[in-house]
Amino acid sequence: MTRVDSGTAAVEHAVHVVPTGAEIRRRRVVGLVALVAVLVVAALVSLVVGARALSPAEVWHGLFAEPDADQRQNEVRLIVQTVRVPRTVLAIVVGVALGVGGALIQGYTRNPIADTGLLGVNAGASFAVVSVVSVFGFADPTQYVWFAFLGAGVAGVVVFGLASIGRGAGNPLTLALAGQGITVFLAAMTTAVALSDKASLNALRFWNSGSVTGVGFDVIRPVAAFVGVGLVLALATLPTINLLNLGDDVARGLGVNITRSRIIGIVAITLLAGAATAACGPIAFLGLMVAHVARYLTGPDYRWSVPYAGLLGAVVLLVCDVVGRVVARPGELDAGVVVALLGAPFFAALVWRGKFKRT
Repeated sequence: MTRVDSGTAAVEHAVHVVPTGAEIRRRRVVGLVALVAVLVVAALVSLVVGARALSPAEVWHGLFAEPDADQRQNEVRLIVQTVRVPRTVLAIVVGVALGVGGALIQGYTRNPIADTGLLGVNAGASFAVVSVVSVFGFADPTQYVWFAFLGAGVAGVVVFGLASIGRGAGNPLTLALAGQGITVFLAAMTTAVALSDKASLNALRFWNSGSVTGVGFDVIRPVAAFVGVGLVLALATLPTINLLNLGDDVARGLGVNITRSRIIGIVAITLLAGAATAACGPIAFLGLMVAHVARYLTGPDYRWSVPYAGLLGAVVLLVCDVVGRVVARPGELDAGVVVALLGAPFFAALVWRGKFKRT
């Protein structure tokens, strides 16, 4: 009798602690609000910390100050308005783009280790950069950033086109293989061009580091516009991704136009990753990391994990940029380098965790 009573009590306790749908939604909303708050704090820290530390009062004054006769006030104004603010805004835009893009590519390919580089956008952008520097002699990143975006877009279209023909058309594995093939080919072409031209090699070394510095609002505005279009397309496809992850047959049976959905998704990913990569170079592992953290926090529902991934991407990139300013004083480590240093062990932990589960 005692065993029956204790078993019944355990079952009642288990039923009691299972959260309801309303509680889960409330937790997710609270999590989003908390992430927005953390992002605001990280942005404020990004405005304060640098080669020259500024107080919050100086930052506030520098945001709205006009040219002044006082040399110190002018220096603060220039630092805040022309260096810190563009750098912070670009890190937020690029972080959101790569975070959302990473979550989307993992959802569409059903591959937990997929990254935006899987579509060949990073390789396409790199090849475009070295090509235009070699041919036209561009030296300023603002001159070749649009060619980088064009190269990323063309690479994404070619990969999707190759994955859409043949017997394996539309298969996530086919997309991954096509992306890997184009990436290897373009990487070889990039190396060949860079080694034959010193200016191209120098430009590639600078651009490949993944830096959010040196870009003004003349570049950030159009990049943000492309990212905005990509975000709209991404948000419109979130319910469909949930259905696609049930399998193509089930999704088709529920009325999903799989081909159209994948085309919209690939366009969104290409816009997001292409614009981000063109603006500051390839930043490895960011989309991969935050997509996994977002799914851990929200579960497999892409309507929640994708927004979480975007906010997490912005927070992580801002924090890595600030860390890069602090640890290498008086110089700096580019944000892409710090993200890679963080992402490599994260990726290794994912592999180890997967092996541990299989054993």
